[in-house]
Amino acid sequence: MTGLDGPREAVALALDTLGTGAYLTDERGLIVAVNTCGEQLLARPTADLVGRDAHDLLHRTSCGELVPRAQCRMQESVPGGRTQQGEGEWFERGDGTLLPVGWLATSCDIGIRESATLVLFHSAGRPDRPAQRPPAGGRLLELERLALLAETTTLLTSTLDIHEALRRLIGLVVPRIADWTVIDLIGERDEVRRFAVAHAEDGTVRFREDLQGPMPPVPQESPMPLSRALRGVASSFAGPETYQGPPDSGIAVEQRRLFEATGMHSAIVVPLRSLHEVMGALTLGRADQPEQFTAADTALLEDIARRASLALENARLYERQRQVAETMQRHLLPKLPRSPGRAMTARYLPAPDASHVGGDWYDAFTLTDGAIALAVGDVVGHDLEAAAGMAQLRNMLRAYAVSQQRPPSKIVEWLDHATLHIAEVTMATLVFARMSDKADGSCELSWTNAGHPPPLLVTREGVARYLTDGHGILLGVTPEQARPDATAELPPGATLLLYTDGLIESPGHTLDEGLERLRRHAASLAHRPLEPFTDELLARARPPDNDDDVALLAVRHGSGGLLDAGTPSDP
Repeated sequence: MTGLDGPREAVALALDTLGTGAYLTDERGLIVAVNTCGEQLLARPTADLVGRDAHDLLHRTSCGELVPRAQCRMQESVPGGRTQQGEGEWFERGDGTLLPVGWLATSCDIGIRESATLVLFHSAGRPDRPAQRPPAGGRLLELERLALLAETTTLLTSTLDIHEALRRLIGLVVPRIADWTVIDLIGERDEVRRFAVAHAEDGTVRFREDLQGPMPPVPQESPMPLSRALRGVASSFAGPETYQGPPDSGIAVEQRRLFEATGMHSAIVVPLRSLHEVMGALTLGRADQPEQFTAADTALLEDIARRASLALENARLYERQRQVAETMQRHLLPKLPRSPGRAMTARYLPAPDASHVGGDWYDAFTLTDGAIALAVGDVVGHDLEAAAGMAQLRNMLRAYAVSQQRPPSKIVEWLDHATLHIAEVTMATLVFARMSDKADGSCELSWTNAGHPPPLLVTREGVARYLTDGHGILLGVTPEQARPDATAELPPGATLLLYTDGLIESPGHTLDEGLERLRRHAASLAHRPLEPFTDELLARARPPDNDDDVALLAVRHGSGGLLDAGTPSDP
């Protein structure tokens, strides 16, 4: 016996004198004592009540759903609150039936807890009227049906990630409508994959991974429910008896296995069909809920499936566009030129968020006078249009730079005019530089900056500084404005970094903080060979909450014992 068992029993005996149902909760809402009348009304023994959260265990709507805490009047009587009373509330009994109750809740001090809440309750139903059982999960009231459909639309249309949309769909219907949810998807090459087999257990959605995975092909003539749904024919009811006969296809074999493993006694299979194609099938099944699915459930479930299908189609279309944009961008990014006495490498990392692909780019090429041209830029926008605009800018920049031996500022001025009259680009940022060898063996860098983060120069001794000169406004704003040039000498062993803002910007941090983080990490890695220097710098300096893509071009001048062996790496 614990130190609290004696006081608890004394409290329970005291509650027995009240002549009505009563239980006591602590400051966390856990039941610490219940009287005999309360046990009888709730059809639950003390052992099933003590230590349980009273709200989660008992408080229900007239349809048997858990009352949201924010809408529960009894919650207003937690310790320190005022006395509350009312009727028209429902408690769930141990046998699953609902008990209509009148109640009073008040704070009190009983000596075994710092504060507690006493709840007195009695049956508010007619003496000859039995307690009501919650309606079946699918038999929602009209307002609840409308609320569910509105919630479905809101949740599924607020994401363009296919997996996230389907996970949200599962959370909407389990366990509100069904105990089990099965989602089968048809891929672009008509392969069928069982994406999810999920069920509710102890208030948590769990997945049966052993039942998920690739499925046999869709039979074209099969009358079985899932086969019909995957062909987009119609919704159908199913049960374990549906698949007991000789299987007519591999899908029928998998369905028999599904019903045996889940214990579903009633299921409805609904096509996931968009305006343009059949995308799969949604199966909702009941194992713990005793009610069978009926024709009254079909309209609701088909409406949910229709909304899910539209959201799924939008997510697929967006994913295809993202893949096209990313593929286009990767193919347009160049191979790096060979340059005696220099090592050069580049990296492009797509954004973690699929909505942020398209605008970042880099370039490096040899000019007619033997100098090396370097560029890193970012086109405003994150989509296929931005990737196309990036390609236009890069190609025009190459054409101007190769055909005209002019300073970087003049090349970018011409490019600035082109953004208005030729390229389909609204605005962009850019650093364009020339790296040329002098007669005395030194290396000179000349550059101009159109609204882009400044280049970073790191000496082999670990001194890192930003090249902030030559800065002008971004492209596409005032093309008539002259642009400045800047020059700097690159000492042997120095590393020049050109990068896009995804390497330094992150929510909740200033740009200066990002620049300082990059500078310090670059300085600490100064003695690394160029390839590991670049990889480690990306790993350390890129913000963990970065939601943008990153382009990085690194050039190391002179030997200094730091050049990587072999040929310069491709991006």
